[in-house]
Amino acid sequence: MLPCTGRIDESLLLKAFENGADGVMVIGCLEGDCHYINGNIRARARVERVYAILERIKIGPNRIRMYNLSAGEGSKFAEFANEFVEQIREIGPSPINLVRAGNKVVTEKEAT
Repeated sequence: MLPCTGRIDESLLLKAFENGADGVMVIGCLEGDCHYINGNIRARARVERVYAILERIKIGPNRIRMYNLSAGEGSKFAEFANEFVEQIREIGPSPINLVRAGNKVVTEKEAT
């Protein structure tokens, strides 16, 4: 558990993928309303760096997303979670998981 999304490190986010996650959602408080002043802004910057890393290593940048919500927005959280899960289902399993299962990963070049 973390007291603030600002404590999330890039290595922790990448570790989730290494451990088998097909997608990662980071949920922070509303920008400008962080109890720790700018923790959610630091978290967003870290998520963006991981986005770039996932793109560079061909895992797919759309597998990570950050949302900003207040504690009272449960229905919005459910909407975001359902949308993200659907997106991950459309993308399919992480290439890491495909390799672990012994499946061949098809690159974009091979697919065209």
